[in-house]
Amino acid sequence: MRILIINGPNINMLGIRERDIYGTQTYDDLVDFCKDAAKELGVEVTFFQSNHEGAIVDAIQDAYGKFDGFVINPAAYTHTSVAILDALKAVSVPTVEVHLSDVSTRDDFRQISYIRSYCVATVMGKGFEGYKEAMKILIDGKDTHGE
Repeated sequence: MRILIINGPNINMLGIRERDIYGTQTYDDLVDFCKDAAKELGVEVTFFQSNHEGAIVDAIQDAYGKFDGFVINPAAYTHTSVAILDALKAVSVPTVEVHLSDVSTRDDFRQISYIRSYCVATVMGKGFEGYKEAMKILIDGKDTHGE
């Protein structure tokens, strides 16, 4: 199984930004964690991170026919991007939304997720472990939306 892990804006600033929310581990630490988890789970992972909405849309479109699943942390674009939702719908690849923090306990505007309606599951508030859980959901092929 091939999984594309997509990270949106400011995820590259892990370890620097809002340490009280995101901790001190870096984006490189996240990539290393996901590589180790993928090896343990027996899947192949590829990573993409961008601060630009169009680049994320392009990456999703370019992944068409090349990946069996997406793990996506759209970060701030979670709450604003219909374009990312439309790209996910266009390529029709099973997708799990993941967030490092528990966005359900944060600002009111963070309660809106444009992509959630497409995703088979959402994992939030579990830090790096959430990415591993998202990979497991894709491997198991379970639709846990709404649980």
